Amino acid sequence: MKPVTPSWARFVALVAALAVVSSCGLPRVGPNKKEIFSGSVQKEGDAFIVTVNDRVTRATAYVPALGFSDAFKNAGLIGSDSIRPGDTLGLTIWENVDDPLLGTSGPTGAGAAVLEEVQVDGAGFIFIPYAGRIKAAGNTPEGIRRIITRKLADQTPDPQVQVRRLAGDGASVSLVGSVGGQGVFPIERPTRTLSTMLANAGGITIAPEIAQITVIRKGMRSKIWFQDLYKNAEHDIALRDGDRILVEEDTRSFVALGATGTQAKVPFESQTLSGIEAIAQVGGLSATAADPTGIFIFRNEPASIANLVMGRQDLQGAQRLVYVLDLTQPNGMFLARDFSVRDGDTLYVTEAPFTQWNKTISAVTGSLGTVDTLTSIGSGG
Repeated sequence: MKPVTPSWARFVALVAALAVVSSCGLPRVGPNKKEIFSGSVQKEGDAFIVTVNDRVTRATAYVPALGFSDAFKNAGLIGSDSIRPGDTLGLTIWENVDDPLLGTSGPTGAGAAVLEEVQVDGAGFIFIPYAGRIKAAGNTPEGIRRIITRKLADQTPDPQVQVRRLAGDGASVSLVGSVGGQGVFPIERPTRTLSTMLANAGGITIAPEIAQITVIRKGMRSKIWFQDLYKNAEHDIALRDGDRILVEEDTRSFVALGATGTQAKVPFESQTLSGIEAIAQVGGLSATAADPTGIFIFRNEPASIANLVMGRQDLQGAQRLVYVLDLTQPNGMFLARDFSVRDGDTLYVTEAPFTQWNKTISAVTGSLGTVDTLTSIGSGG
């Protein structure tokens, strides 16, 4: 039997390697452009595939707005010494008579009447003998003093009244989260607004671009971007007793897959994020593998935006949309800059056709190298 020459051996190996590659496929990062387009509604799939243009960027330029409700913004400043239900007051009353209503008489004149630990009830009232029930909540100690003085003046001449809040009481708020000092802080004259209270707590400890401030007040909750607090004075709301203030980092993120610098779940680094910024945030496109004509953003769009994008009115419920960016177009970079990435998006970059070809060649040449080695061993070389 005539031995097979090395050249014939290489040819046979090449055919065998190509057969294996074509039947088994090669490793890759995900679907290619053709496979993604095959899942479109036009081809009986379940996703709308949309090429991004100026109209699409305008239709999808939706960023969830944060801001305080009118109930928060319209609240006026409270006095730093305003009395609230549950406060405890101390009162001292002097009467310029020998036989006082409240005090005790003595050889040197009337003594002062001292009323300690007078608690403001749940309805905001206190009871003072001969003065009756007095509305204390919302008043200052000075305001309460004037009311008691006026009511006692009808029964005793020129009464002198002192009202003081006992230690440990007063309006306060609690701050938690990413602030310099967490805790409970009193509302004082310099700290009656949100910005001054945050400063009093040591400021925030996270990047201002992604910091969010939530204020919880009697079952109501409102949230604002930290930077917006200083852009518009109306957002610097007046605080109320019992307010809870939470400072936290933005939790929005997107997922990056395919031929990018990294494949991961990526948090937002700013209030708004464009397609080009998202690509840059994951290290850009892979220089050796990425196809700049095949950048896809997968998203579930609400019906209102999906109808606007598709120019329809009959879509109902959330719709699967796949947006296509082509950076090689004359305005491709501008469109990627103007297109907004949103929370929960998936950014996927396909591999260039050359990448698969290169993998095929590498697989075949690697197989041929193995065959050469075996042939050499078999021939005794």
